[in-house]
Amino acid sequence: MSISACEPTGKSAKIDEKAEYYGNQITQEGAEEAARLPELMKGKDSLQVKLAGTINSCCQKKGCWMMVDLGNDQEMRVSFKDYSFFVPLESAGRKVIMEGIARYEVTSIEDLKHFAEDAGKSQAEIDSITEPDKELVFEASGVILL
Repeated sequence: MSISACEPTGKSAKIDEKAEYYGNQITQEGAEEAARLPELMKGKDSLQVKLAGTINSCCQKKGCWMMVDLGNDQEMRVSFKDYSFFVPLESAGRKVIMEGIARYEVTSIEDLKHFAEDAGKSQAEIDSITEPDKELVFEASGVILL
């Protein structure tokens, strides 16, 4: 069995009119504000955590990643565990609760350009990417869109 990295194979279960659940079933209880994550990560390489935040954008090809606002003009790329689920393409602006693992990683130039292309950036913006980036990333095992 083969699964494409950006193919929407995940299922959602609508619990009420607004909330949509993707991946592992999680609850909203105990979620930390996403803006607190850099502080929570101090001295750590990775952290299992539940976060609440706002989606700034998501992959416009398949919904296979999203950018979540961290405040102070910073954002964090969120991927989905084992590419087993994705979010709707129109998720930007929605509130999100997500549970998973946050970590710092170096993202290659090639991957940064790929993400820029998926986000619909111009060729000039893509071409301007010339250095890898050490960034805070998150792998979600479960997501609630509100």
